[in-house]
Amino acid sequence: MALLEGKVAIVTGAGNGLGRSHALSFAREGAKVVVADVGGARDGSGEDASAAEAVVREIEAEGGTAVAVQASVATAEGAEKIVTAAIDAFGHADVLVNNAGILRDKTFLKMEEAAWDAVVAVHLKGTFLVSQSFVKRVIAKAGGASAAGGSGASARIVNTTSVSGMLGNFGQANYAAAKAGIYGLTRTMSIELQKHRITVNALAPIAKTRMTEDLPMFQGVDTMTPEHVTPAALFLASDLCGDRTGHVLAVAGARLYAFKVVESPGKFKDESGGVWTAQEIAEHWDSIVKS
Repeated sequence: MALLEGKVAIVTGAGNGLGRSHALSFAREGAKVVVADVGGARDGSGEDASAAEAVVREIEAEGGTAVAVQASVATAEGAEKIVTAAIDAFGHADVLVNNAGILRDKTFLKMEEAAWDAVVAVHLKGTFLVSQSFVKRVIAKAGGASAAGGSGASARIVNTTSVSGMLGNFGQANYAAAKAGIYGLTRTMSIELQKHRITVNALAPIAKTRMTEDLPMFQGVDTMTPEHVTPAALFLASDLCGDRTGHVLAVAGARLYAFKVVESPGKFKDESGGVWTAQEIAEHWDSIVKS
C-alpha cells in the first residue's frame, strides 16, 4: 500500500521548489493534496493563482487528486481558508507541511522594519496560524478529548526550519530569527500535542530552489535538489515516523543528520552558596562551556 493512501495532505508554498516536490510525492503515495500558494515573487510581492494550479494539473496528469488554494499563511483568514479548502474538498485533513516562505535578505544594520516583519510573518507566524487552524480541525473531528485514545498518530505536522535558524547566516537576521522561532515552536507543539496523538517534526533543508538558486554555493550544483529533501518530508508525514516527535531532520543532498540543542556538562561551584562572580566565570570559562 502507498505510504499516504487515504490521507489528505496540506502543503503550503507548494507552487514551486520544495513544496511542489512534496506535493507531487505525496500524491504519488496516495494522498489527496491541497496545494496552497499565494503565487508571489521570492520576496513575497505579488500574487498569481497559476503557480498552485499548475501543480494541481501535474498531479492530476499522473492520476492523483488535488485542489489549489490561493491564500496567505501570514493572516488568520488565509490560514483558515487553506485548512477549510481541505475539509470542503475531502472532508478531513491528516497531514500539514508548513513550507511557505519568502526572502528579504539584508545585513542587520541595513535591514528595514518592513523586511523584518514580512519574513517573520510568513515563516513563523504563518507556521503558527496554519498549524493552529489545522490542529483545531483534527481535534474536533476526533471528538475533542477522545483524540488522546486509540493507537497511532491522529495527524502529522512537518514544519520547515533552516540551517540559518540553527546556526545563523550573514545577511539573514530576519530569516534566521524566524527559522529559529520555528524550532522552538516545533518543540513546544510536539510537547503539547502528544496527548492528541499529533506528531510535530521539522525539516532543515539545504537545496537549490527558486529561493536559493542565485547563491554562490549552488552554482553548478545539481546534487542538492528538492527531490533529495522530499523523502524526509514523506517519512515524517507517514506512519513510518511512528510516534517520533519534536525532531529536526536536516537534509543536504545525500547527507541526513539531526539538529539538537545540547547542554555542556557545566561546572559547579560549592563555595559561597554556589553564587559565581563574573571574574570566576572568566577564569573557568573553558570548563563551563566545553562539551
